[in-house]
Amino acid sequence: MHSRKIAFLLPILLLSTGCQTTAFHREQVQDNATDRISVGTVQKEIRVGMSGAEVAQVLGSPNIVSTDEQRREVWIYDKIATDHAYSTSNGGVSALILGFGSSAGGIGGAGFNAASGASSTSQRTLTIIIKFDSDRKVRDFAYHTSRF
Repeated sequence: MHSRKIAFLLPILLLSTGCQTTAFHREQVQDNATDRISVGTVQKEIRVGMSGAEVAQVLGSPNIVSTDEQRREVWIYDKIATDHAYSTSNGGVSALILGFGSSAGGIGGAGFNAASGASSTSQRTLTIIIKFDSDRKVRDFAYHTSRF
């Protein structure tokens, strides 16, 4: 009786271990570094009146430094990230059937093999604009984020 349970459960176990979802694979390779700039960081950390050094300490160096029409500094952070995940799974069960006394000599084989795959690509953008006053303190800031 015990060997029947094993014979029944073994193929199910073999099939289920060969299949992983794209979401699982993406989670395994995704960079979740804590030093990444995010909307939450901007909302929580950036305040009017901060110095440029304080902004740089929170967000790092800007991608672009420019000036406005009154020659006041404007810092722009422009971040783009592309996530691509591809997953394939192969699984199968092969069995050797011993049927003594059959006309084919008593030995036969049966099998089941399956393959599947999926891919996913997404992009995220974050643009942050920090405007400084003539005393080099933050006078205004704005941000825009998108995911597609």
